[in-house]
Amino acid sequence: MQDEASPPVPQESAETVANAASSGGELSSGFGEFVKRVSEGDMSADTWILFWQSVGQPIALAIVLIIAVFVAAGWARKLVARIVRRANVEETLAKFLSNLARYAVLLAGGIAILGTLGIETASFAAALAAVGFAIGMALSGMLGNVAAGVMLLFFRPFKVGDVVSAAGVTGKIFEISLFTTMVDTPDNRRIIVPNGNIFGDNIENVTYHDTRRVDVTVGTDYGADLDKTREVLMNAARSVEGGMSDPEPAVALTGLGGSSIDWAVRVWAKTSDYWGVKDALTRDVKVALDEAGIGIPFPQMDVHIDGKVGQG
Repeated sequence: MQDEASPPVPQESAETVANAASSGGELSSGFGEFVKRVSEGDMSADTWILFWQSVGQPIALAIVLIIAVFVAAGWARKLVARIVRRANVEETLAKFLSNLARYAVLLAGGIAILGTLGIETASFAAALAAVGFAIGMALSGMLGNVAAGVMLLFFRPFKVGDVVSAAGVTGKIFEISLFTTMVDTPDNRRIIVPNGNIFGDNIENVTYHDTRRVDVTVGTDYGADLDKTREVLMNAARSVEGGMSDPEPAVALTGLGGSSIDWAVRVWAKTSDYWGVKDALTRDVKVALDEAGIGIPFPQMDVHIDGKVGQG
């Protein structure tokens, strides 16, 4: 019994195969040629060489590049993180910049990998840019908050733990992220403020300095002796608990009101002791004036009745 005759197999040189693999310039054309030959029954070595050169080799190269890109992205993130931390950059900004470096390497590597697979990267990059522009326009407010967050982390007008007054909110900073800032109010409420609102407004950092001046205003009777009043108030300022001797306390005559002589008692204290010193100074001023017999005017009303008052 004789074997059936096999269909004729086209014979091509290796050079012809290489030219066929490179002529298309794309993965799909090479794979299409391979499928065509297999469907015609051509299982020769030249067909498998074509498959390797047009399909296998680009995919293997792409796999190697993917591994290399991920490794390089990890190195880039660690390198940038090390550099920015040495520059004493805020931790949140350091993480953002290091992740940004990682994504930049991944994006560049991804475009290079697409090029090895025969995909036209120029048109792909243009489409990606158009999509990015559209997304940027749609999320302009969010991107503005991100930009403001980067500015806050870079210029550092305040840090976590500071007491800040900004965007109509006063409280202690709990967390600074790229989009929002979390603030804890004195009555223990958590308020989340968009960074754009904070960066676009005046920022008052209450606890930026280590010391603060405590001011207590008080009015005294017009009949009280000015020098005696000043001495009494100065003694109260110098003896207040928690007050600092340097800078020295001060007592200033600030005005002549409609019913009182107005004074300002000023004492410096540590920022952490501010409210305690203010409470103690207010109390000591009142006690000192009472002990010295100096009155503090308060609103009152005198009622004069003309004529007789009928009795029911």
